[in-house]
Amino acid sequence: MRLLTTLVALFALTIGVFQLEQERAGTPRQTAQVGTTPVTIYGAGPGPAVVIAHGFAGSRQLMEGYALTLARAGYYAVSFDFEGHGRNPIPMSGDVTQIDGTTRLLMDETRRVIDFARTLPGVDGRIALLGHSMATDVITRVAVADKIPTVVGISMFSDAVSSTEPARLLMISGQAESHLRDAALNAVSLIGPGDEGETVAQGSTIRRAVVAPGVEHVGVLYSQTAKREALAWINAAFDRDITPPVAATGAWILLTLAGIVALGWPLARAVPHGAAPPAVPARTFWLATLVPALVTPLILAPFELRFLPVLVADYLAVHAAVYGILTLAILRIGGVRLTGARILPLALLLLWGLVLFGGFLDRYVASFFPTGPRITIIAAISFGTILALLAEATLTQAGSASFTRKTAARISFLGSLAIATALDFERLFFLLLILPLIGLFYASFGVMGGWVGRRSGAVVAVGAGLGLCLGWALGVSFPMFDAG
Repeated sequence: MRLLTTLVALFALTIGVFQLEQERAGTPRQTAQVGTTPVTIYGAGPGPAVVIAHGFAGSRQLMEGYALTLARAGYYAVSFDFEGHGRNPIPMSGDVTQIDGTTRLLMDETRRVIDFARTLPGVDGRIALLGHSMATDVITRVAVADKIPTVVGISMFSDAVSSTEPARLLMISGQAESHLRDAALNAVSLIGPGDEGETVAQGSTIRRAVVAPGVEHVGVLYSQTAKREALAWINAAFDRDITPPVAATGAWILLTLAGIVALGWPLARAVPHGAAPPAVPARTFWLATLVPALVTPLILAPFELRFLPVLVADYLAVHAAVYGILTLAILRIGGVRLTGARILPLALLLLWGLVLFGGFLDRYVASFFPTGPRITIIAAISFGTILALLAEATLTQAGSASFTRKTAARISFLGSLAIATALDFERLFFLLLILPLIGLFYASFGVMGGWVGRRSGAVVAVGAGLGLCLGWALGVSFPMFDAG
């Protein structure tokens, strides 16, 4: 069974990576810097350029499917990392509540990239803009102010849309994005009645709202329908008819990730077998599960925690640390101690999580390897997440506990963050965006941690390894922000 699983996992991993590299093959690709802004240029023209902007907590890698599709059709696709995102070392700044604050600064950065795109050899001076989520408002405002007619907004929302500007606007929403679908139809209705999938024109203004079937806010970035619609819209704007197959990356990414996760099971079997830690007595378990979840938000509610240049990361780090300390203290009072400080299980988790899994993410999905400023951020967050995950690993006997206990332990931490958000929604709103990321972490890294833990019984190794992986993932995912 171990050999079969290894072969199947390696096959999935190999096929997935091969296909992803094939999607890139034949498309010229180079990187550059526009000031401090990292840029990737796809294609070699001659022809127009399409400037591509990612959404909140995104990076250039997330937009590669659109960049490859447009480059194959003869466009220069110029994708970049906004300030505070990906490998851009400069934090976002300004007032996020004001158009003349953070939005204006992101508009200025977009303009610098547009100016750079126009200087590329072979670019004929014509520009289109394509963006996702947060970027749709930024690129729409730039398009309106600078008279750039052609805009593609994916998961779009912007108050800057009027009955005349932008002149050519395509809005693509995922099927599950009901509010954004309504917003797109409202933008269409500004020039005339029209339904999803219909192109509506009024004078020189033309609008279209379309739905990418079966996807949501992230899945829309990998939708074949969405990429075909974007290419067709830009082709029509520039009177071009080159329609190569769109880049198919989503399915291969999922296949490769499945292979990496599956490979974790035979790797975990290579760890020497160890006995499962003793079960935590029921009374101690439930006290240690419920009390910290309720008490931690109350302890931290009066404090304004701002010492990291990342939105809510400072609060998250302290919350996780206090939660972990309280849980471990209750367990210690109940006679439960940390055990299993073993090097091999810890090293395996870190190699699998940060090198194999993380290396794949960084190349094909989203930025995972940190720039200089993010190393300090990862260290600070990891201090808290290691304590929290040590507590969880103790509660769950490094993954050997019952399903009920493992579920309760994980819901306890997530619930504690949700309570904190409810107590101070305005300040901690961005914690809600972290919760799905932690859920995905449990579905991938957590599975590997469970295999290693059940095999080795090493509570400390599993808790410390998963804690560092979680701190790393959070530290590279969320935008740096300096309100200063």
